[in-house]
Amino acid sequence: MKKAVIAITGASGSIYAASLLKKLSSLKGQWDEISLLMSTNAKEVWKTELENESWKDLPFRHYGSMDFNAPFASGSGRYDTMIIIPCSMGTLGRIATGVSNDLLTRAADVILKERRKLICVVRDTPYNLIHIRNMETITLAGGIICPASPSFYSKPATFEDLASTVTDRVLDLAGFDIQSFRWGS
Repeated sequence: MKKAVIAITGASGSIYAASLLKKLSSLKGQWDEISLLMSTNAKEVWKTELENESWKDLPFRHYGSMDFNAPFASGSGRYDTMIIIPCSMGTLGRIATGVSNDLLTRAADVILKERRKLICVVRDTPYNLIHIRNMETITLAGGIICPASPSFYSKPATFEDLASTVTDRVLDLAGFDIQSFRWGS
């Protein structure tokens, strides 16, 4: 059973976070704890892009950006996975340089120091050299960079289907057992 923290930054791509959280809700038998952390900007972007505040109705425990009493702010909390979706380049840069100035960056630091699974779903394009070097740094520290690059071979019919091609990959990377399109199946 997994204990995971899902962090949502203010980068565009709220559809990815919504898709992931919906799928995690349906995988209740595979996790003990899912904690949700959203930046103030993430909430504004979600409202703009998805035209709702549905994150409030999710069956996960919500934490504030400065709540350092959250269990995943320490390795003793034994969270095994952190997914940042979407992951802004500012957040990525702070993680890569070890700046732990809020709960999100502290949690990422904990996950990396404990050699657990950090998955950063970056959405911004194009990348500049600073972004690329920050992605390299996080990769060398054990994190996984998973660009929000949808696939098309499953012939997605809607925006939600297209977003699912990314979130299904993220759930695979996190070790969840999901039903998804598989190449060659």
